[in-house]
Amino acid sequence: MESEASYESEGHEASTGKLQELLRAELSAVETYELALENVAHVGLHHALQEILASHAHRVERLRSRIGRLGTEPVVSSGVWGTITKALQEGADLLGDRAAIAVLEQGEDRDLARYNGDFATCDARTWKFIESELLPAQQHTHELCRALKKYTDAPS
Repeated sequence: MESEASYESEGHEASTGKLQELLRAELSAVETYELALENVAHVGLHHALQEILASHAHRVERLRSRIGRLGTEPVVSSGVWGTITKALQEGADLLGDRAAIAVLEQGEDRDLARYNGDFATCDARTWKFIESELLPAQQHTHELCRALKKYTDAPS
């Protein structure tokens, strides 16, 4: 039979691991939106992308704070996936606003799936934090990006 201390330790490790994973994804999103904003020409798209960027940046800060309170050093890099995402975004930016928004929407889809993932091994407080604070914000940025994609896909 597993001891309560062992269970709490495993729950703590699972929680911090999941939060670190989410932080890497949010760091990647921030980097990608910053890159997209350098190249988007349409003023309305630029404003909406700034709003999405601010939401992802806020989640970065919330995740860093939460991870730190759990006694773990937050990751500082988006890792390999961030590098791949930035390369995809750079290529899309060369093709124009429509391609750039399409790549951003794919990223939002991945992030939403990540937030809807399996958190059964996380402790209850971590799950509640994700469910009540992070997931609604991700759903909002996902829907906003989806609306931007519909806008850029519409015939001129």
